[in-house]
Amino acid sequence: MRWKTFAIGWSLALALLLFAARKSPMPEENAHRNVIDLTHGLNDRSPNWEGTEASPFEAKELGNIERDGYYSRIFTTQEHYGTHLDAPAHFARGMWTVDEIPTERLVRPLVVLDVQQQARTNPDYEVSVQDIAGWESAHGEIPSGAVVMAYTGWDYRWNRPKEFHNVASDGLPHFPGFSLEAAEFLVKTREVVGLGIDTMSVDKGATTTYPVHQFTSKASVYHLENVANLGLVPPSGATVVVAPVKLENGSGAPVRLLALVK
Repeated sequence: MRWKTFAIGWSLALALLLFAARKSPMPEENAHRNVIDLTHGLNDRSPNWEGTEASPFEAKELGNIERDGYYSRIFTTQEHYGTHLDAPAHFARGMWTVDEIPTERLVRPLVVLDVQQQARTNPDYEVSVQDIAGWESAHGEIPSGAVVMAYTGWDYRWNRPKEFHNVASDGLPHFPGFSLEAAEFLVKTREVVGLGIDTMSVDKGATTTYPVHQFTSKASVYHLENVANLGLVPPSGATVVVAPVKLENGSGAPVRLLALVK
């Protein structure tokens, strides 16, 4: 009798558990975000900072399915190539290297400043404090601790490296960036933890002093450069996931960027 009672009780408990599991949504059913990839593929065809035809990226096969039963490669690249993160140590001695950036700074509210119209007619355009004021008048104050990215539309040139680099007769590349005034406002007033852009640098291309890099690095702000698909992200309300290769002592590293959009 005791065994029958136990068996009945166990069967009832199992049935209730299965019923609850069926009623509880699986993670896929419970997802309430679209995920947008903000990362260019890492390969030997990407534009490089030097503007050379020879790529700093190289991949060689190690394991071959037919020969070894598995596929693997060894690759080499620069720290600052493709979609990548600049650590504060890139321009400021003693500041965080890639592996030292606190993890809580890598998942943050994402703000997208759309300046593609300005950049279309001025390749030297710099994101201004007025651009930020315009965004805030439409969407409210930029959240403290956000990552702010500039959508210039420059990534449509990605597959044409010479156009992406855009070197003029003065020997300098010409592409948009942030103004120092805008960077100072975002860091000092809105306490952003990161700046991002779809060009090769958060500074405009035609600079030799890199004022934005110099200022933000000393303030422990990281940069995200060569960002993709910002035109698919709403101006506000998204969350960015920043996942660089955890490279010890790295001044920068390739990064996988994801925007989580409600």
